[in-house]
Amino acid sequence: MQNEIDDKTKEILLIAQEECAEVTQAISKVFRFGFNGQYNDVTNKAMLEEELGDLVCMIGLLLDQEIVSEENVQNAAKAKLNKLKKWSTIFKE
Repeated sequence: MQNEIDDKTKEILLIAQEECAEVTQAISKVFRFGFNGQYNDVTNKAMLEEELGDLVCMIGLLLDQEIVSEENVQNAAKAKLNKLKKWSTIFKE
């Protein structure tokens, strides 16, 4: 892995970081005001969907530019799902 980060990689990482923060904020608004709460005639659910889409875009760029390994990301996602199945109540009836 290189020590220096080129300008394009820096920009992609920075925007991805910003999108993560915006997803966090959108989730906070859902908790505070519900999915149907609105700001500027946009529901919190719609805002969350938009911010998640922005983040998915940035994840795609991280993969497309080979900044991160798609295989490693997929393996991590599978491992997280297995942990959730074991430790969370999401999948329990």
